[in-house]
Amino acid sequence: MIVVMNKRASAQNIAEVISRVEADGYQAHLSEGDERTIIGLVGESPTPLREDNYQSMLGVEKVMRVTVPYKLASREYHPQPTLVGLNGSKVGENKVLMIAGPCSVESREQIIEIACAMKEAGATALRGGAFKPRSSPYSFQGHGEEGLKWLAEARERSGLPIVTEVMDPGLVEMVCEYADVLQIGARNMQNFTLLHAVGESQHTVLLKRGLANTMEELLMSAEYIMSHGNQRVMLCERGIRTFEKYTRNTFDINAIPVLKARSHLPVIADPSHAVGYSEYVTSVALAAVAAGADGLIVEVHPDPAKALSDGRQTLNYDQFRDMVARVQKVAEAIGRSA
Repeated sequence: MIVVMNKRASAQNIAEVISRVEADGYQAHLSEGDERTIIGLVGESPTPLREDNYQSMLGVEKVMRVTVPYKLASREYHPQPTLVGLNGSKVGENKVLMIAGPCSVESREQIIEIACAMKEAGATALRGGAFKPRSSPYSFQGHGEEGLKWLAEARERSGLPIVTEVMDPGLVEMVCEYADVLQIGARNMQNFTLLHAVGESQHTVLLKRGLANTMEELLMSAEYIMSHGNQRVMLCERGIRTFEKYTRNTFDINAIPVLKARSHLPVIADPSHAVGYSEYVTSVALAAVAAGADGLIVEVHPDPAKALSDGRQTLNYDQFRDMVARVQKVAEAIGRSA
């Protein structure tokens, strides 16, 4: 249930509603917009919720039942888009933002070089994996904290904020020391202990859709993070596993407009993991922007053939620059910028 306060509601009116919510045994989540303040009631309590009890309180305009299970992530609770700050821009505004970099942080020199190249090419943020979850235990697993230190130095050199994956609840505190955005990978989308930990961190989170998860399951995972008061969540569509063999995954273009219609959270598209082959990445990126994606996250390496992970789906510098130029044209065609 949500309580919508009227424009004239005072701070005292809002405090009284929050006090009533807590007295009834629920958690109150405050969403303050330009026009309205909305108070969401979440959790479980033996006290049944009665709309009349809240409707009669001073400053209350209306009381509504939220009909979807993802209360805090829903448009019903928060009608206006949530904007997530990133490098002086806001994900969810008019500009389509670019997050780019290698799958893995391979060396100090490598990540600094790529960071500077991505900055020059127009990227908003740098991606790079210090801890790498791989299908095979014999594949390169990343450099761990040393890789995080190299990422932090790359940020100092380039000015680009860092997006990197965190895989374990026990690593959240460490990764927060170095990274600007915590990425939850597809394999961890329903690692609920990890979701609680990143929610408690109050750090910005990029939440990737799981390999075979529905959009509702993705939004419920976002709800876990947001239940801790962390509103800085970005959703990521990165393709789902189907019967198709000619691409690594199947990019669900439907997910972008549907998620944006049902949730106020910004949506990022990952064309690299969606198709798995570099020659298709730009085409899928253009389609994602046309469908309404608020940003792109792509893998870029100076020599993809020598990359220690995911080289087949990785763009080289020239391909990335070409993609950026073409994305700009599509963004302009639909009334956005890039």
